Amino acid sequence: MTGTKERLLELLEKNRGQYISGEEAAKQLDISRTAVWKAVNSLRKEGYEICAVPNKGYSLSSGTDILSVQGIRRYLRPAAAGLQLEVLQEVDSTNNRLREQAAAGALEGTVIVAGRQTAGKGRLGRKFYSPEGTGVYLSLLLRPETWPPERAVGITTIAAVAGCEAIEALGGRDVQIKWVNDIFMDGRKVSGILTEASMGLENGHLEYAVVGIGFNVYPPEGGFPPELKDIAGAVFPEQKSDGKNRLAAEFLNRFMDYYGHGDGKNYVEKYRERSLVIGKEILVLKRDGSRKAKALDVDQDCHLLVEYEDGTREKLSSGEISVRVARTDQ
Repeated sequence: MTGTKERLLELLEKNRGQYISGEEAAKQLDISRTAVWKAVNSLRKEGYEICAVPNKGYSLSSGTDILSVQGIRRYLRPAAAGLQLEVLQEVDSTNNRLREQAAAGALEGTVIVAGRQTAGKGRLGRKFYSPEGTGVYLSLLLRPETWPPERAVGITTIAAVAGCEAIEALGGRDVQIKWVNDIFMDGRKVSGILTEASMGLENGHLEYAVVGIGFNVYPPEGGFPPELKDIAGAVFPEQKSDGKNRLAAEFLNRFMDYYGHGDGKNYVEKYRERSLVIGKEILVLKRDGSRKAKALDVDQDCHLLVEYEDGTREKLSSGEISVRVARTDQ
């Protein structure tokens, strides 16, 4: 059940930057003016900048940048309007939390967004740096029950294209994809994607998939830690009006639009166009060592076609590659 504070926040979000009187707010929410005043004070304690002017009322500052269900939902378009959103201030991992919910029967379209992760997950067991206040960490539950397991890479690549387009829509520039799951801007990694799936034993199809994406929206206070300072970057150099809610919503809008169009093949050319590796010399990293190769193309299933030094070719459906990324700040 939605409380008074949440309902007032939704009203203020819908009228962001404009004043609404205490009397009008009380009337629309069917509560007392005292309840409105208490809810305003509660929101202020959570960091919301709410201006109060006699004879005008209350106004949520246009510069406020706090993740919230109400803030994200304000920007959702029809393709994503039915998503079930939960926003947490802190979580161990949005993917972990959502996988627990998936196993308990949560519906497709359940979304968990967090402002901080204490145990953020990257590929191959790596940690994903997820500090408080500067990023968006989001996981989305899908149940593509007719998809075979090998199509899980398609979920990751849809997320990559959606992530790029979301960044570009908010003013990001020179956004590229390092196959298969990293988003780079100006030669620095600003976003990473991790898709985890469960397969049905009877039909061999995906029972569910959880796609997680983390955005470095702003540079963290004091900069990135030493192990990341030469590769990590941020989407925006400084705080942007409602930047985090807008970025989360733009990603969800674009992802659900691609996902909702049958097999989603209409995104593949956009993925290919943003490839950071096609035409470049790379290292294909495998358990038994690494091999030099040239990245030739990304096919319709988003497999990476590579050619090794001995002339043999291989289509990579998963795995890890290394490529030298040119940075614009050098």
